[in-house]
Amino acid sequence: MRKLETNDFIILNNIIHKIYTTENFSTMRYELFEQLKMLIDFDSADFYMASKEEGHLLADPVKYNCDADFSDAYEDIDYSRGLVSSGKTLIYRETDIISDEARVNTEYYKKVYKPNNWHYALQVVIAKHKKFLGAITFYRTIGKEDFQYEDIFILDFLKEHLTYRMDQYQKNGEVGDKLTVSEATIKYELTKREHTILKLLMQGKDSEAVCEELVITPNTLKKHILNIYRKMSINNRVQLFKMVREFE
Repeated sequence: MRKLETNDFIILNNIIHKIYTTENFSTMRYELFEQLKMLIDFDSADFYMASKEEGHLLADPVKYNCDADFSDAYEDIDYSRGLVSSGKTLIYRETDIISDEARVNTEYYKKVYKPNNWHYALQVVIAKHKKFLGAITFYRTIGKEDFQYEDIFILDFLKEHLTYRMDQYQKNGEVGDKLTVSEATIKYELTKREHTILKLLMQGKDSEAVCEELVITPNTLKKHILNIYRKMSINNRVQLFKMVREFE
């Protein structure tokens, strides 16, 4: 196991600083992944919060190189979902709770892992006072080795700080819950074209004006807008304006 060096602890201290000082909660979660990439080898990741309506369900994700949505679609076949509702903070490799031989034959592995070319996962379940707050999962693609105990140690170093910030967010929300266009682009992994269209829409421009400015057809614009809605899990422009600020 590689020994953590001085530079590693400098990165960890920087991550802790960002956990407490990054005002927007979604931005904090995405930057957490960006920083952890320097310490932990992972290919994709997601950070879900507990649903405010159904506390044991997953909601409000921030994804890193990941398109899959695990909010509730796979609840019945997820072999680790029981740990989410345990009321305990846990950090574990999936191979610690189920053998690799058994795991690859599960419905969950076949429907979630294989289509995304993932094989191993490392998960952090965050809870406080027996209440589930959220879960973070890191994935490695097929062909790579499993996560190591050093990776667990790094996350263990951060768990109390994450627990505090997540608990405060669940209790109080945050000022200006609306995302800026840039924050929405990061959180929902919008393309450059989708970012531009979202920006123009938030400026109050109608579809005709957007088409003229970008020199695209109404049908092409409609396809881009529908993609934005799909990624943000909304259905119309009213919901869009409830989620995104008109100005950066």
